[in-house]
Amino acid sequence: MPGPTLGVEPVEPQSLKKLSFKSLKRALDLFSPIHGHFAPPDPESKKMRISYKVFAEYGTVRNLPSQPTNQVNPSPKDQAQQASAPDKLSLPGPEDSRDMQLEGAQNALVVGPSLQPKRSNDAGLPGKSTIGVLTSVPGSSERNTSTSALMERIPSKWPRPVWRPPWKNYRVISGHLGWVRSIAFDPSNTWFCTGSADRTIKIWDVGSGRLKLTLTGHIEQIRGLAVSKHHTYMFSAGDDKQVKCWDLEQNKVIRSYHGHLSGVYCLALHPTIDILLTGGRDSVCRVWDIRTKTQIHALSGHDNTVCSVFTRPTDPQVVTGSHDTTIKFWDLRYGKTMLTLTHHKKSVRAMTLHPKENCFASASADNIKKFNLPKGEFLHNMLSQQKTIINAMAVNEDGVMATAGDNGSLWFWDWRSGHNFQQAQTIVQPGSLDSEAGIYALSYDITGSRLVTCEADKTIKMWKEDENANPETHPLNFKPPKDIRRF
Repeated sequence: MPGPTLGVEPVEPQSLKKLSFKSLKRALDLFSPIHGHFAPPDPESKKMRISYKVFAEYGTVRNLPSQPTNQVNPSPKDQAQQASAPDKLSLPGPEDSRDMQLEGAQNALVVGPSLQPKRSNDAGLPGKSTIGVLTSVPGSSERNTSTSALMERIPSKWPRPVWRPPWKNYRVISGHLGWVRSIAFDPSNTWFCTGSADRTIKIWDVGSGRLKLTLTGHIEQIRGLAVSKHHTYMFSAGDDKQVKCWDLEQNKVIRSYHGHLSGVYCLALHPTIDILLTGGRDSVCRVWDIRTKTQIHALSGHDNTVCSVFTRPTDPQVVTGSHDTTIKFWDLRYGKTMLTLTHHKKSVRAMTLHPKENCFASASADNIKKFNLPKGEFLHNMLSQQKTIINAMAVNEDGVMATAGDNGSLWFWDWRSGHNFQQAQTIVQPGSLDSEAGIYALSYDITGSRLVTCEADKTIKMWKEDENANPETHPLNFKPPKDIRRF
């Protein structure tokens, strides 16, 4: 039998808007019992507010001397003062005339304390000049002053590049049957070697460009070459995971270094120690003992292919660039990372160390950047963007840096200022496609007077400075940067 039903009062449904209004009304009743009435005015706060507004917005012109109202018909007294004013001035020199021109141009302007020129009383001028009125800005903060001064000084202190003659192509060497991917010069500067996708290494005479020797042994394209300064050895690495040591007296392979799990993309020799560094698609830079063929370190830390490496005699002795957009400095004693630079946004495919200065440059599709060593401080970007994938770069002792792109562009830069003084475009061999106008490797010879490029049209091109050029035929068109972009 069902129990008795209890009477439940019906709840009136209320909207969210009505509940919000009720809550608002309760809050107002609690905290502000007099609705619709403004707070009583406070004369002291009003006075402070008005005085601050006058000081902030009109402080620069409050202390200006009153100008004569009758400018059309000046009084005889004003005419006499104007007539007597030049007599009080001594003969202006070149610096004074420049200051007078500056003041005349800024007659109606207000100049802050950071830009106010210093006036001396040696010329008989009083402290307040009668030609132009220069007033200081009261209340201007030191931070704004220093920032404006910094913005003024950066372009003026930017180093101006020296004039350099343009480079021209004077020789085309053909002999390879595939893309030419790598190059290295002999320390004696009598020959250089190139590695190609046709799986051969060819040795050429520097002076004549004639073929001297062809070496075979790799089964894939050869991406890295290096010639030892201390031994008669040449080292090669390629997509076949192999790193080989060639004896140039017997012209054969005497050692192989096994350990890479995929293709090897870059190769470098330490300048003072007998060790070899190779980086590849397995995201590792491996350090090898040349004599014993043993692996000293596996420098692991990159997240993608290690595609560029160079070495130095002092720390950081190994610097690597990768497709993961980072540059890493390595401690060769322990095989650990010393520093990671994350300034680039694209793959760092090429790096070059300046032969004299203690700094290096790295190239990516977004920009070319300069860094200081050994701390890795960012110096500046190059002042132009090549806007292509940059495969190779090199710099000589004169400070001429060359960068080669995937679209066949070869740009020449002034190292000190970052100015791009020449933009050359390679010409493909007759019978080749326009899409084969790509440059994969380049290198200066030991003297720095020749530049050799390895290209996708299976040729090797040699470049030198144009001896007939002068500043009149090829003027220097340089504009200092207005803003320095860090990224």
